[in-house]
Amino acid sequence: MATLILVRHGRSTANTSGVLAGRTPGVSLDERGVAQAAGLPDRLAGLPLAAVVTSPLKRCRETVAPLLAARPELTLHTEDRISECDYGDWSGRKLAELGDEPLMKTVQQHPSAVAFPGGESMRAMQARAVDAVRDWNARIDADHGEDAVYAMCSHGDIIKSVIADALGMHLDLFQRIHVDPCSLTAIRYTAVRPFVLRLGDTGEFGSLAPRESAPGSDAAVGGGAGAP
Repeated sequence: MATLILVRHGRSTANTSGVLAGRTPGVSLDERGVAQAAGLPDRLAGLPLAAVVTSPLKRCRETVAPLLAARPELTLHTEDRISECDYGDWSGRKLAELGDEPLMKTVQQHPSAVAFPGGESMRAMQARAVDAVRDWNARIDADHGEDAVYAMCSHGDIIKSVIADALGMHLDLFQRIHVDPCSLTAIRYTAVRPFVLRLGDTGEFGSLAPRESAPGSDAAVGGGAGAP
């Protein structure tokens, strides 16, 4: 079956301001995010991509724009099921403020039990995202053959939930996974099992060096409601 390249969108203005963006409209890439997106064509230059699939949100569309400009033959597909988790009443709020919410402890330790007030459950989020991936795998296989490779640009919690499924992990363990802005994760799906070939690859390892968690740093605003 197809090989999926999961792309987390580049760093956004919500990331740098420490806000849980969710589906808040108009959230764009910040200056660093634009630079990260600009580097995406070179990072994927060795792969014969069959298609690009994206979340409908602006920060994802901005992330894949340079890739599409470099490869005008590629078709862009928008997939609503890989849109960001619907955080409901939490959307647009500061992560530091949300840390005081009793529900945040459950988000971190027992996410399968979480339903965001006015939003969706994390179980529903994972189910729709995994269904989307499985459907796109079948579509890419049918149209391009089982050795095809395609890219899918989405959001931190969505990508982590898909990785957890591929690894056979319970959703309650998915907060152990971390994906940086504009990181790449490669999953090869087969009839027997998925194989995770790359996980959160940013193309460099300097980000593993110890650093302070400060507003605007990737460490402080890593991804979704489970940001470390």
